[in-house]
Amino acid sequence: MFAASSLLTFVTLALGVAASPVVVVDRSPIITLPLSRVHNFTSGYNIIAHDLARIQNFKDRSAARASNQPLSKRQAEPVINEVVSYIASVGVGASASQYQLIVDTGSSNTWVGATKRFTSTSTSTNTGDRVSVSYGSGSFSGTEWTDKVTLTSSLVINKQSIGVASTSSGFSGTDGILGIGPTDLTEGTVSGVSTVPTVVDNLFSQGTISSKVVAVSFEPTTSEEVTNGELFFGGTDSAKFTGSITYTTRVGDYWGISQSVSYGSTTILSNLQGIVDTGTTLLYLTTSAFNSYIKSTGAVLDNNTGLYKVTTAQFNALQNLNFNIGGTTFSLTPNAQIFPRSLNTDIGGSASSIYLIVADLGAEDAGFDFINGYAFLERFYSVYDTTNNRVGFATTPFTTATTN
Repeated sequence: MFAASSLLTFVTLALGVAASPVVVVDRSPIITLPLSRVHNFTSGYNIIAHDLARIQNFKDRSAARASNQPLSKRQAEPVINEVVSYIASVGVGASASQYQLIVDTGSSNTWVGATKRFTSTSTSTNTGDRVSVSYGSGSFSGTEWTDKVTLTSSLVINKQSIGVASTSSGFSGTDGILGIGPTDLTEGTVSGVSTVPTVVDNLFSQGTISSKVVAVSFEPTTSEEVTNGELFFGGTDSAKFTGSITYTTRVGDYWGISQSVSYGSTTILSNLQGIVDTGTTLLYLTTSAFNSYIKSTGAVLDNNTGLYKVTTAQFNALQNLNFNIGGTTFSLTPNAQIFPRSLNTDIGGSASSIYLIVADLGAEDAGFDFINGYAFLERFYSVYDTTNNRVGFATTPFTTATTN
């Protein structure tokens, strides 16, 4: 979630779509949906606060589902808008009126109306059911409708279940969310129904894609305007990754995986479970793993930003941070472990300092012992495969980029 401000910088990305359930080689015709990457940074402290609020909501929702209890909103929790968001212009209704929606792998409801008011058309049907979703750093409530949703001229969904917000918080400057998380995350969000079909579910059931797969490609960049991202529905794009894709079984309610983490040759987290999330900005490790990492790097807390920083000599001595997933090791190089230096002043830091993108998640919590956020995903191709209940990763031409 983010707030409109003069500090926002927009980076244009491209969202590609393919209909094959396997690797896509023939990209003709290419169907793209433009995205905007939004930075809303004023403080590293606020980035962490936003991320941790979101992560706490993940934990609360998972615990509520495990105990068969309704999710309780945290009434005193402030709205924190410091985050990286990816915005798609999505058409809704017979006239395909455009709404600016956050593309989110950590939630599954699609909804509109946070900023631009929803207007019904001939394709709109009010179900009369109430809908309410909390995101930790924001929320919305309103009424569930079904309507025509147009992603592109070739990606049209009929009778898509969408929420229409009557109230919302944390979404100033955008209109809602395009949810591409697992369908289970819609459970309990709409009155009178168990779950609601996601956009991926309906693209599949209506024959637009032949497999319920979403693949995400980002590239690390410090430029203010660059096309450097792609989202594929229904398959994977061989032009965006190198080598082969390693798949691992999805665990938990979200896009959860098991992994081990080592710094250099020293294991700091061993075969624990966590989640992969495009809506989390940094990389989070449970406290014991984080402390081991910080001790090994020699980093110290920077009071101006809330991030940990290293000296030039310490940066030059950094070792790879390795993630063993499904038997394959994916390594964050030293450059991939630091915040883009050209954006240091945007988070209240010094232009000449070197800040780490790894942060403290807190005590061990089964299923939430790490969060691989955008700082991880910009270096690796990721695949979210509902059909086979798995998550995949591959290296890219930018895995070892030195842009930071």
